[in-house]
Amino acid sequence: MCAADQAHQWSLCPQCDLTVKLPAVPVGSRARCPRCHTTLQANWQEPRRRPTGYALSALFMLVLANLFPFINMHVAGLSSQISLLEIPQVMDREDYRSLATLFLLFVQGIPAFCMITIILLVNNVRMPHNLRLGLARVLFQLRSWGMAEIFMAGVLVSFVKLMAYGEIGLGSSFWPWCLFCVLHLRAFQCVDRRWVWQRIDPLPPLPKVPLAGVSGLKQGLRSCPCCTAILPADQLACPRCGVKAHARRKHSLQWTLALLITSVMLYIPSNIMPIMVTETLGSQYPSNIMAGVILLWSDGSWPVALVIFIASIMVPSLKMLAIAWLCWHGSGRGGRDDEKMHVVYEVVEFVGRWSMIDVFVIAVLSALVRMGRLMSVYPAPGALLFAMVVILTMFAAMTFDPRLLWDRQRETERKEPRLDGQPSRDC
Repeated sequence: MCAADQAHQWSLCPQCDLTVKLPAVPVGSRARCPRCHTTLQANWQEPRRRPTGYALSALFMLVLANLFPFINMHVAGLSSQISLLEIPQVMDREDYRSLATLFLLFVQGIPAFCMITIILLVNNVRMPHNLRLGLARVLFQLRSWGMAEIFMAGVLVSFVKLMAYGEIGLGSSFWPWCLFCVLHLRAFQCVDRRWVWQRIDPLPPLPKVPLAGVSGLKQGLRSCPCCTAILPADQLACPRCGVKAHARRKHSLQWTLALLITSVMLYIPSNIMPIMVTETLGSQYPSNIMAGVILLWSDGSWPVALVIFIASIMVPSLKMLAIAWLCWHGSGRGGRDDEKMHVVYEVVEFVGRWSMIDVFVIAVLSALVRMGRLMSVYPAPGALLFAMVVILTMFAAMTFDPRLLWDRQRETERKEPRLDGQPSRDC
């Protein structure tokens, strides 16, 4: 066994499993994996005060954003305005409680919970140790599920759609919400996983001296997916965080393919069925995603039509094809262009959640356009199906183990991780 104080010098890349010996990282810089360029450690300036300030400011802006009207609309002498809390209430009244729940969870609940968790963890607030472990375990898992900035993009798209019918105004809470989106992203950016876990518990001793530049699996080592501790490959439970895992995610390809097939089965009806119904002068006009794109294009709003087409049709389709392609390579049947496939994986993981823009557009329109028989907008079953497609493809990307893409890679030359030459502005 190596001494426990040597454990902080080593890291197994969570994306490609390369063993890296970490040098002293200057303040304002970060260490990256020399093979896949994944950030392994960041040494932020003021690692406690900066995320605390951003998180507290974000929570304050969130409270302000929920106290006042968000946006308003004027059509033919009639006015309508909504607050952020009224959006899920309208969907609940229309018997779309599932969409209301998704809105509250992804747009407000998860971002607010993450900000509170960051404040508690980086400041070592007194709490039971098991509670501290639980908060640290879920914090970075929830990062992808906070969609405040995606909702903001959906609001902007809604503005373009509504300008053809009337005058759109910004409420008092619009700008606090914009600041909340920026601040909550910034708070997450300033938190380093290894630094947070080091404040909770020290790293366990290394089982043996690792070899830099060699896959952890080839040395009988694995990395804890939660706290990044280096453990023996056959050790199931991490002694630091308690998370049980294997050297590779168990049945990763099977889970990914099952979720992918389910999302494909839902994707077809979600594009055929109407996602919203527009009622004008007593007549109802259901429309699906493609019909909305065509309508925007014909009205001259081709930039917005292009955004909706890319986010709601092209991205989900290409993402499902990309996940299938990753599974093909991960099973060992593809070529050996591991770096290219890793880029594909990173793109898939990043862009998938942005397909929720269309769902949030429907949420805004159905809450704001409430003018009786003159004009009203209602959500339709296709919106829920499409939201499920987005969620399932996100789960499919999360269950895929990117280390499978590198398992056939020859051992790379031993080299130290690259450090950014100068402290970057965001550090």
